[in-house]
This record gives sequence, C-alpha cells and structure tokens, in this order.
Amino acid sequence: MQSSVVLLQSDSRIRQSLVASLPHSFHRVQSVRSVNELRADVAKHRAEVVILDIEVASISDVKRLSHEFPGVGIVCTHRLADEEMWTAALNAGATDICPSYDTPGILTAAVRSAVLAHPVAA
Repeated sequence: MQSSVVLLQSDSRIRQSLVASLPHSFHRVQSVRSVNELRADVAKHRAEVVILDIEVASISDVKRLSHEFPGVGIVCTHRLADEEMWTAALNAGATDICPSYDTPGILTAAVRSAVLAHPVAA
C-alpha cells in the first residue's frame, strides 16, 4: 500500500510506538505537534489517514477535518473509554475510535481507513 498517514499524539511513548509500526503498512508516516500542522501535512502530502489524539484535538476539530478533507480516514484515540465522547467523534466524521494504548487496534483501524479511502475497482 502506497498510502500516507499523519499522526498527532500527545503521549510520546504511544507516538514512538506508532511511528515505529506504521511504516509496515504506509509509505509515508508524518508525526506532527498541532492540529494546524496536521491540516497542513494532510493537504501537502495528500494523506489518506489521520490518527488523532482527541485529548489534543476537539470534536469540532474532527468535524472540521472531516469536512475539509472528505475521504480521509480519521482514526481517533483516547486514553480512557468514554462512550459519549467516542460517539461524538464518530458523529463528527471519525472512521474509528481506539484506546491510545491499543497499538495493534490503531494500526488495523488505520489500514482499514486507508482501504476505505481507496476502494478497489471492480
């Protein structure tokens, strides 16, 4: 898969784990430090997937990204299971929600989102 992913994570251990794991499935992996930097990188590199820590970004940021970049998969992460927040993120346009500590789940969600962004022609 020749896809690109942009990652915004507040926890450095989680960020490092994802940056180490994502290149197995994505051609380009970019870690950023802010929502504005994330938006710029998604546009610049035509990323198919965003992995977004919703402890750093707001639900309105998820909604804005979803509208600004239709077709880009948005995988949100959070340390705590909060069904109301997770439902709000999905309603705002996230394609999936994963606990921050679940690196394999985040990777699976990111790959699934990339595939959905580029369906195979029949």
